[in-house]
Amino acid sequence: MTTGLLKGILLTMMTTLAAHGAVSKAPFGKTPDGKAIEIYTLKSGAVEARIMTYGARVVSIKTADRTGKVEDIVLGGATVEDYFKGKDAHFGSIVGRYGNRISAGKFTIDGHSYQAPKNENGKEMLHGGTVGFDALVWTGREVPDGVEMTLVSKDGDMGFPGTLTAHVTYTLKNSALRIQYSSSTDKPTVVNLTNHSYFNLAGEGSGTILDETLTLNADAFTPVNVNLIPTGEIKPVAGTPFDFRKPTVIGSRINDPDEQLKIAGGYDHNWVLNGPNGQMKVAAKVSDPKSGRTLTVTTTEPGVQFYTGNFLDGTHTGPSGKAYALRGALCLETQHFPDSPNQPKFPSTLLKPGETRKSETVFSFGVEK
Repeated sequence: MTTGLLKGILLTMMTTLAAHGAVSKAPFGKTPDGKAIEIYTLKSGAVEARIMTYGARVVSIKTADRTGKVEDIVLGGATVEDYFKGKDAHFGSIVGRYGNRISAGKFTIDGHSYQAPKNENGKEMLHGGTVGFDALVWTGREVPDGVEMTLVSKDGDMGFPGTLTAHVTYTLKNSALRIQYSSSTDKPTVVNLTNHSYFNLAGEGSGTILDETLTLNADAFTPVNVNLIPTGEIKPVAGTPFDFRKPTVIGSRINDPDEQLKIAGGYDHNWVLNGPNGQMKVAAKVSDPKSGRTLTVTTTEPGVQFYTGNFLDGTHTGPSGKAYALRGALCLETQHFPDSPNQPKFPSTLLKPGETRKSETVFSFGVEK
């Protein structure tokens, strides 16, 4: 074998390994009641992502800026205990059984009424109730390029009917972290799973995201009432501070005298994505002028919740040792719309026995020079 041929084979092998990456597993502490928690590290040539079984959550995503400097760009904790303290923020977690809000926690299926906990201000259900999927230990299983997380939620869990089996698979190839969701049930139920990662493309703890630029592929959004429950209206974004159809600096209009912005203390709304529900489409793109890092979000879901960290208040400190201040991150939670079980005009979140609810979201990372 010639030297040139050998070098070519080695280069091909290295390129393949970089693209497909490597997966490793390690202990990451225990819950207060003694359940073991594991953390999986996914590596490609460009990105490293760490996923733990507590809440099936993204713990860190490390990627380089335009100078090659690598930093963690999602908010989180240095230890699992940090997540117990910051559980109300849902850092990086899979939220469910119903992500986002249900009005008064009430909904009806086939004439039967159900009541989930009113865990937000004693008025609404948020992210699955008092003990949502983010507060449970999932079962991890290594798969090619990633990890599959599985959770079985029993009939009646947090008031929801049916035993729900949920699978969430994270895979990392090149610069893209793919999240695939699959849910099945033995009784009619409602389900809306999403990932609640907080992104700051300049690096976690590096200040606000108000100078970052956002594009949302949405001609409309769903306005909310004072309790952040959708009114049922699907409102065009044209002529409002909610128009991100062209790249727009996030902080440029966040303090406008708009009633919707006042209600939420910033952006915390669902955008109605352009394109058919169930088909992959671009939802959002974020770029950071300081680091050059970019994030592109594609999804099969019909909506995305854009949230500007309005409840961050400096009480949570990240691995960098820096406090997470107001608007210190943004979330792009791909989803069905909030309160869909009570909004017949919204895409349905009903799941019946014999059906499998599947969706997919991809976070792709890049750099602009």
